Amino acid sequence: MNLEQRFEPQALIDAACEQVGADDFGADGWQNGLQRVTEALVTEARLSEIGVEVAYADMMRALKNRLGVIAWRNQNPRIAEEKISRPIFIVGQPRTGTTILYDLLAQDPALRTPLTWEVDEPCPVPRPETYETDPRIAQVQASIEMSEHIIPGFLKHHPMDARVGQECVRITASEFNSMIFSVQYRIPSYQRWWVHEADQAGAYAYHRGFLQHLQSGVPGDWLLKSPAHLWHLDALLAEYPDALIVQTHRDPLNVMSSVAALTHHLRRMSSDESSITDCAAQAYEEITVGLDREIAWRSSGLIPEVQVVDVRFADFMADPWATIKGIYERLDRDLTDDADARMRRFLAEHPGDGGAKRYTWSDTGLDAQQVRARVTGYQERYGVPTEELR
Repeated sequence: MNLEQRFEPQALIDAACEQVGADDFGADGWQNGLQRVTEALVTEARLSEIGVEVAYADMMRALKNRLGVIAWRNQNPRIAEEKISRPIFIVGQPRTGTTILYDLLAQDPALRTPLTWEVDEPCPVPRPETYETDPRIAQVQASIEMSEHIIPGFLKHHPMDARVGQECVRITASEFNSMIFSVQYRIPSYQRWWVHEADQAGAYAYHRGFLQHLQSGVPGDWLLKSPAHLWHLDALLAEYPDALIVQTHRDPLNVMSSVAALTHHLRRMSSDESSITDCAAQAYEEITVGLDREIAWRSSGLIPEVQVVDVRFADFMADPWATIKGIYERLDRDLTDDADARMRRFLAEHPGDGGAKRYTWSDTGLDAQQVRARVTGYQERYGVPTEELR
């Protein structure tokens, strides 16, 4: 079977339907994204033999999860009545502390995160009595560890665990309208579509349905995270008008070099022809567009300032506990002694390495002076200090 046949959309759809035993994908609209991503995988991604299998598995998981969630919803129509109230979204440029902030806040028992295992294997709905022992946990953990075998050092760049909160891009992958694909694969046509053209309404509607699905089994106050939300905050607020936004800020130049290194590392899992300069050019375009958009939206009042908490990376690194206390105060939530202790224990057990030696500006091929001029307005607006380039 050649590459075109392997990623032919209807063949993927038919295979998913056969494996799940269902054929209802819910609301239309996702087919456009599927067509675009599969075409780009064939013509642009430069997939290796392993990459073909990885990409095929990604397409099938997205389709099968969508089928499963819709089938479960059809069998349990009251899921549609589940309320999603004041969800907390951590957003911001990638590599600005969003992950460690997410992981720390997730230690609060009063907050509910979509864990990696239940995002990757959402059916049947998770249950409180087996939430810590569900066999799907081990199954997903084995897949994560396989990634480390394929690319040693992968988990240092982007720590993952079956029991840790997953990003929203993994959820919206089933709408085939997600930044996850253009990070994992070199697919510039899809990337441009997602950034500049794609209608995000369907993605966020599916996102809500997915959260309803999970909380129908294990309820809680949602804590969510993805840098990708930065590019489409208007669509996020249209779906979740009472959302609380925690936006992280960091010098965009070190962000770009870090993102480029991470993207290059991820793409090595599926291609032998990735380059950091290619990844850096994409990061430069995406990040500048994202920052311009969020400034415009916030300046226009589209995003009520009362619903936003700004967190500077430098402040968070200097004193994470003062930052977290400030977040709780702004969100009008109680930071209990138990939650505080859990967070401190987690940070002590996961100190990180600061990303040392994993990326340098010189690898990007970008002009530092030109890029600095491009992002100065953003830095001035939010008081983001200029960092020494690595």
